[in-house]
Amino acid sequence: METIKGMKRTHMCGQLRSEHAGQTVRLSGWVSRARNMGGLIFVDIRDRSGISQLVFSPEDKELFDKAGELKSEYVIAVEGLVRPRESVNKNIPTGEVEVAATALRILSKSDVPPFVIQDDVKAGEELRLKYRYLDLRRPEMQRTLKTRHRITQIARKYYDENGFLEVETPILCKSTPEGARDYLVPSRIYPGHFFALPQSPQLYKQLLMLAGMDRYFQIAKCFRDEDLRADRQPEFTQLDLEMSFVDEDDVMTVNEGFIKTVFKEILDVDVQIPLPRLPYKEAMDRFGSDKPDTRFGMELVDLTDSFKGCQFTAFASVAEQKGCSVRAINAKGLSDKLTRKTLDSLVEFVKTYRAKGLAWLIVGQDEIKGSIVKFFTQDELRAIADKMGASAGDTILIVADKDSVVYASLGALRCELAQRYGLIDKTKFNLLWVTDFPLLEYSEEEGRFVAMHHPFTCPKDEDIELLDTDPGAVRAKAYDIVLNGVELGGGSIRIHNSELQSRMFEALGFTPEQAMERFGFLINAFRYGTPPHGGMAYGLDRMVMLMTGKESIRDVMAFPKVKDSGELMVESPGTVDKKQLDELGIAITAEEAEQ
Repeated sequence: METIKGMKRTHMCGQLRSEHAGQTVRLSGWVSRARNMGGLIFVDIRDRSGISQLVFSPEDKELFDKAGELKSEYVIAVEGLVRPRESVNKNIPTGEVEVAATALRILSKSDVPPFVIQDDVKAGEELRLKYRYLDLRRPEMQRTLKTRHRITQIARKYYDENGFLEVETPILCKSTPEGARDYLVPSRIYPGHFFALPQSPQLYKQLLMLAGMDRYFQIAKCFRDEDLRADRQPEFTQLDLEMSFVDEDDVMTVNEGFIKTVFKEILDVDVQIPLPRLPYKEAMDRFGSDKPDTRFGMELVDLTDSFKGCQFTAFASVAEQKGCSVRAINAKGLSDKLTRKTLDSLVEFVKTYRAKGLAWLIVGQDEIKGSIVKFFTQDELRAIADKMGASAGDTILIVADKDSVVYASLGALRCELAQRYGLIDKTKFNLLWVTDFPLLEYSEEEGRFVAMHHPFTCPKDEDIELLDTDPGAVRAKAYDIVLNGVELGGGSIRIHNSELQSRMFEALGFTPEQAMERFGFLINAFRYGTPPHGGMAYGLDRMVMLMTGKESIRDVMAFPKVKDSGELMVESPGTVDKKQLDELGIAITAEEAEQ
């Protein structure tokens, strides 16, 4: 048996092809599988590029015996001659060749892994996250992280070519509690004072525009201490950008170019630009959502006028109230599938969105049946069906409530039905802009208006005067880009006038003193010449998730957190020494210590 003196590779495992036949190569990687067939030992060696098959012959007994020791996940270096395979494996790119081994070195042994390192792994997510370094060896995970890498490189190249400068902004910032909850970092040097981890680089990138940087770009780490969902994490990554001397059209145009580029290079999908634009109000009226999935129909229809003065008082009273409505969706052709048991389950479904109930009408050839038919004549019911564009075999699902409840419940219901009954074309990538968002929304919890996006978003010029008289009616120069019902990114034109910014703070209920305490650095900066500016940010994790067809952003992050914000692999968060706490002037109560 020859001895491999070094570990330097000549090729990656996934690079070998038929043109390499006759060459002596050296590979390094992990044993994916070892099979002792008696006369020969076959070993699949794997690295991030792919798999090659090794063959060990008993003609070299010492080498053959050493190969017999190999088990899954051993790390090895091997040297050998590339030759054509007798039986080609068309499932892998290297399947036309194999390596007849002439030398072997075991670099590291492995215990039996807690799960098999393969794509169709049956292990649960918690186990895979506990041993994430093993999970990341799976080819699927490595392909996904490669795609993520490619997307970031395309972004850097595209924005560089369009005049953007990549500038890093601080991670240790000042807490500006207007939005999600901050992660706080105690300061040892300034006892009783705290840094905050950035929820976004928003204020710094605006100050970069004031500094004359003109166009800024960053792949930025952001932090929000909030409850998790499938597409949320306490720390996440944004593709962040800002531009000077622009309006909404300028920002949207340059970003449509990026979307077209990245979809073509990653998925070979030709995105048609300019993208459709949908005002916020129209999006809510038609889809019940400000991030509509337009791959299927089942749009909301306003039936409020049809129920005014009707005998069904539950709907009639709602139809007369301001800020309330009666709306419906038409589940076309689903009457056979929507059994009474299923309809009862849908009633419970909409209640999770605070709807009081769900009425339904089943349209037949000669008769319309349903939960509220006793209050109407067949002619009245047929008029409702006609307004819904319903015909025999369709089911009309109706909610009457506050507009916000109607939108939320029917918007979610249409997506649930489309998903459940296969109405979505999964090959489509439907992109659009949602524009003209409300600038402010009223918070019952805080008893005041809060910013729909953030306090620095500029109102539409024609709505500025409403800030003092009707804040809820003011529209923003804001825009979100939506992909298949998921917000891919969003942004706005910013306020660049100190007087208008002060009026915005006043509309949010801040006293001049409070505004100066929280945002004085920005207010003062505005005194020194601020260009009109705007920008946006993409959720990189979401973008990768959608473009790779994953269900959760945890599947596209190397080391994600779980639902309680902890990381199972390194067991964070953890406790710290009392000495460290003393240095920070922090004490933990007995109650906290027990939790």
